[in-house]
Amino acid sequence: MKVTNLKSNKGLIFKNIKVIEPDIHKDDRGFFYESWNKQDFNNNVYKIDFIQENHSFSMKNVLRGLHFQTNPYSQGKLVECITGEIFDVVVDIRKESETFLQWGCLKLNENNHKQIWINSGFAHGFYTLSESAHVIYKVDNFYNKDSEETIIWNDTQLSIKWPIVNSLPTISKKDLNGKSIKELML
Repeated sequence: MKVTNLKSNKGLIFKNIKVIEPDIHKDDRGFFYESWNKQDFNNNVYKIDFIQENHSFSMKNVLRGLHFQTNPYSQGKLVECITGEIFDVVVDIRKESETFLQWGCLKLNENNHKQIWINSGFAHGFYTLSESAHVIYKVDNFYNKDSEETIIWNDTQLSIKWPIVNSLPTISKKDLNGKSIKELML
């Protein structure tokens, strides 16, 4: 497995965001790889005990996020796109961080098999680039509705460069009602 750090939109390295590229074994039958190995992950990425895995299916042009949970229910996530392709985005919401309110992005897809470890203290969202996409993510804390927050996807203070072409994305009512950074007072 190869592990690298994700860079922010301002070129700084997010110390708690890791891009993981598994060792892929391909032959004429297809491929095989370990999508998660606790010992390798704990030694090379972050010491973790995942407690839940979620599966999200999205059609083309769907934008989900930017979601996070407040303490004590904040979540770390290991995200992978197993079919299709997504534009994955993280936003640092840790006030004490040198990368506070900076964002980073990468494409996750069924061909590159990359995963992203998103430590707690980051908001997360993605935009579906392919006709459809299946995204799975393991989390280290349970979902808690009362601690869930959403940053509006097009917050002007963040100025995320989503790769949206020719139309507005398809967004849930909950995400359309996301708050600005100013409203959240981050």
